[in-house]
Amino acid sequence: MYTEQDFKATIREIPDFPKEGILFYDITTLLKNPSAYNALINEMANSLIGLDVDVVVGPEARGFVVGSPVAYALNAGFVLARKPGKLPSEVERLSYGLEYGSDTLEIHRDAIKPGMRVAIADDLLATGGTALATAKLFESMGAEVVGLRFAIELTDLNGVEKLKDYDVRSVIKY
Repeated sequence: MYTEQDFKATIREIPDFPKEGILFYDITTLLKNPSAYNALINEMANSLIGLDVDVVVGPEARGFVVGSPVAYALNAGFVLARKPGKLPSEVERLSYGLEYGSDTLEIHRDAIKPGMRVAIADDLLATGGTALATAKLFESMGAEVVGLRFAIELTDLNGVEKLKDYDVRSVIKY
């Protein structure tokens, strides 16, 4: 059984990345550790058991790395939420503001049917902007967002406040 400290011991901290004054938590070192990666995915997936998840959504790009195995563990489908221009079929899109600009997410129009139960899984909860936009995009298509799960939460940025209307859980908190 991994504790939060066990997980933290597998994460590399890189000061001044991507710019000066930022401490970057690099999960690639956790991902290459089979027991830590397995424990992380199991913890995220186990917290969704009983919610009857139809699909797990992974926002680009590291959401693919945690969302896909969570979906597999739940015997659920997996849906990619991508940056513009990456999906080959008809898309639904949502643009949203960030503290430093704006961004857009797209999903295939046929990825969701009204009434589907969706869980969102991503590597990091910071300000909550991407997670909220992902939830709103799926809700606009008639889905019910039943949970948001994160590997890491940066508690000082209070992103969970933007997501107060959802079931939000994070495995590791800094």
